[in-house]
Amino acid sequence: MPERKSFRKKVFVYFITVFIVFIVAVLFFQLQREKSYKVNQLENTLENATEITRNYIEHYRLIEQNNLAKADTLNYLIGDPNLRITIIARNGNVLYDSFVSDVATMENHLQRPEIQKALYTGSGTNVRRSSTTNQEFYYFAKYYDGYFVRSAIIYDIKVENLLKAERYFIIFIVIIFLLIWLLVDFFTRKLAVSITKLKDFAIRAGRNEPIDTDIDFPGNELGEIGSQIVKIYGNLRKTHTDLEMEKERFFNHMNILNEGISFFSSQKEKILANSHFIQYISVISHTSTVSAEHIFTIPEFKKINNFLKNYLNSDIEFPKNELPQIEYTISKNERYFKLLCIIFADKSFEILITDITRPERRRLLKQQLTSNIAHELKTPLASIKGYLETIMNNPGIDAEKQKYFISRAHSQTERLNLLLNDISLLNNIEDAGELFEIKPVVVKNIVRDVVENLENRLAVKNMKCKLYIDEGVVVKGNDSLLSSVFQNLIENSINYAGENVTIEIKNYLEDNKYHYFSYSDDGIGIPEEHLQRIFERFYRIDSGRMRETGGTGLGLSIVKNAIQLHKGNITVRNKPEGGIEFLFTLAKR
Repeated sequence: MPERKSFRKKVFVYFITVFIVFIVAVLFFQLQREKSYKVNQLENTLENATEITRNYIEHYRLIEQNNLAKADTLNYLIGDPNLRITIIARNGNVLYDSFVSDVATMENHLQRPEIQKALYTGSGTNVRRSSTTNQEFYYFAKYYDGYFVRSAIIYDIKVENLLKAERYFIIFIVIIFLLIWLLVDFFTRKLAVSITKLKDFAIRAGRNEPIDTDIDFPGNELGEIGSQIVKIYGNLRKTHTDLEMEKERFFNHMNILNEGISFFSSQKEKILANSHFIQYISVISHTSTVSAEHIFTIPEFKKINNFLKNYLNSDIEFPKNELPQIEYTISKNERYFKLLCIIFADKSFEILITDITRPERRRLLKQQLTSNIAHELKTPLASIKGYLETIMNNPGIDAEKQKYFISRAHSQTERLNLLLNDISLLNNIEDAGELFEIKPVVVKNIVRDVVENLENRLAVKNMKCKLYIDEGVVVKGNDSLLSSVFQNLIENSINYAGENVTIEIKNYLEDNKYHYFSYSDDGIGIPEEHLQRIFERFYRIDSGRMRETGGTGLGLSIVKNAIQLHKGNITVRNKPEGGIEFLFTLAKR
């Protein structure tokens, strides 16, 4: 009887604890959702007020006419007497405040948090107590050309409103809780009987005592479990035999697999390996071996060795559903193998070797075919066809117009040629980056060659290119891709920076892993709203300007992908004094 009460008591405690946690979580979620909704609603209202104010100022030219007193009319336009409007100059002086009649007495607002945020990000919010009115406001400020518009409203989001709204919900939850408690009490009484008998049975089974197979279990799920346990005892030997047969079947299955697979202990001792595994490591190592452990001495498996070293020699624990693994492909004697290593929770691990020679060759063939098709697709399309049809359908067209159409068609073919070349290069970087030859490259030599190739185009625009790179700056990379990086950056300046521009390329820093480079010009720069998207494929700031310069829209995308292939990163920003600056890194090794 005490055990039965203890069981019921535990069930009740577990249930009430879980339910209380659930109630608290639901209420917290509702509170946060309501608060978030009100804050968003508040910000939208304040932003609309700033836009109305700004339009009113611009329409009536209040700042230019020094007639900001007329802004009092905004109170009637906006229709909210509790809304506070403040107009602030770029230097922080308050020009107008709907709550303060004499703005000359107000402090300089440049260092207010919302004004600082608006100055650097365009808009800013803050919740604080006003030093002027001694009330807590929710502020929203926005920076326009030469001045700030700030709207504010008294911040009074209260939890009581949410709790009132959820009162009936809480009552409903409490009623459900009481009903469930009664049901739990009823069922635990029945379960206690079955659990007691199951406990007695388990104790006798654990002591290898004779078990009465005529135990009268109740007619419920637990009673059925007790009956089945007795049957399981009689089937243990048969199950053991079946397991041995399954083990043999598993061994046979491993030996007919096309993949090479082997299991090792945490001490790198072979547990099980099939014949293909031995065969593949022999092919990769150019040696005849019968030992699966030989894999740890083969240079091609160095990545796996380093991977195992990081995990097997550490105290790192990981869940079963997030097992660490490494996968990569190697090429050996015109054959390709995919290597996969998975470490299990007990630090044993599996190595899988798959011969992917045929699919890899198909991929390379497809890639080559695509490249050839791109090479052949240099025939006129769309507009080219239109120019040629105009010439063909109008045999009497004068020679000057005929020459013009032919020239336009030719320029389109040149653009298509550039486009196809850029697409081919970009696809090669993304899909077959591992096939580029990587070797030590002297960066200054690469940049000097690119500048010499573009010397005529630079001269036409009266542009200068200054290099601040030492001869000893060497990175691990592909010289062709690195040439594309600097060529596309310089061509970008030639096309869009303007005339009489100076380009500077610097190696301004280095550490143990990277060289840090800066590419900049003092041209017209790029509008801030476009900076974050200029590395996207085919993204154009001005499509008309792109057509005039003959750009493909892929140059900076090639730059970014090529630098990432070299384990680097690239960012862009407008220089304060004018022009654009690209900052990027290239790995030393």
